[in-house]
Amino acid sequence: MMIPLRTTAIAALLALWGSTAQGASVIYFGLMNGPAESPPNSSTATGLAFVTLDVTAQTMRVQVTFSGLSSNDTAAHIHCCTTSPGTSTAGVATPVPAFTGFPLGVLAGTSDSLLDLTQASSYNPAFVTANTTVAAAEAALISGIAGDRAYLNIHTVNYAGGEIRSFLIPDKIFANGVDAP
Repeated sequence: MMIPLRTTAIAALLALWGSTAQGASVIYFGLMNGPAESPPNSSTATGLAFVTLDVTAQTMRVQVTFSGLSSNDTAAHIHCCTTSPGTSTAGVATPVPAFTGFPLGVLAGTSDSLLDLTQASSYNPAFVTANTTVAAAEAALISGIAGDRAYLNIHTVNYAGGEIRSFLIPDKIFANGVDAP
């Protein structure tokens, strides 16, 4: 019997990181792959992301696991905000080239980063400039994620524009502060 990829990936991620939910948190989920890139590609790599926004603490926890990249990764970040939900491309909103502690130069890995959304260091400087202030950048990023206008992707040597990505969607399994099993 074949176990669905999402179930297996969620179980692995939760075993690695424990509970994902927070008291005042909204959790977003993404299954990254090549066909979701723009333009779509034939990469067989996959990735799983949980992004937990805590609007009270003004933090964003980004948990990513990925494997099967066709070449070493060079960057990983959240892009925001596309012109329409679930489509097109946008500039990089979070730190470049990657989240703090994200493994670069590898074909597979995991990462668990916490960004303080009140700090300029949690953003790409160009995103702050485009939104005028750090507070406006925070509001734009939260609105973009909530509006299905933000995606997380991983760039590689072979796919400089991005090898795998996923738009971030609300996670119904661990929503509303329910702790993961």
